[in-house]
Amino acid sequence: MTTETRAGRPKASSRETLAEAACELFLEQGYEETSIADIARRAGVSRSSFFNYFSSKSDVLWSGLDARIEAASVALAGLGTDADGAAVRAAVMPIVHGFAPDPLALALRNAQAMGLESELLRDTGLRHARIASAVAGAARSAGVDEIRADILGSALATAVLSSLRVWAEQGAGQASLEAQFDAALRSIHDLPWR
Repeated sequence: MTTETRAGRPKASSRETLAEAACELFLEQGYEETSIADIARRAGVSRSSFFNYFSSKSDVLWSGLDARIEAASVALAGLGTDADGAAVRAAVMPIVHGFAPDPLALALRNAQAMGLESELLRDTGLRHARIASAVAGAARSAGVDEIRADILGSALATAVLSSLRVWAEQGAGQASLEAQFDAALRSIHDLPWR
């Protein structure tokens, strides 16, 4: 039986096909050893097509979460002086709500096999800083002092990212990420908004 490759876009979404190809290759040969050209070839698209969907190899893993963080940041900035603990948590909740298993969840669960430990540590730090900064900005807009605002931002960012990591490591889709996040929020209840 011969396999024919068709020119043009694959039947499935090229974005999904590229992400699937990337994850397969990361598992087979490791993150560092996988090039963008390898991913494009596996997905059956051109290297330039890769950049229609992702800005980098790392973006394959993080783009879904980054979009959620950006939306939460916009919502947090929109709270202005009305920001309080409940409003901020409501603005942050969409980051985890309905989060389906994706390349990031697979990477978190298989970090060692994919050779991603350093990449995930570094890039998680960037996402932590983005969430923490957005939350702290909302707190400062509502009159919370600088240090408390920074602490609240860091605590909520840690709750989001730790929940996501634990959920993925335990088998994304096996439990509720929202429940994991609620438990994380309960663990920081000693950090009142004011």
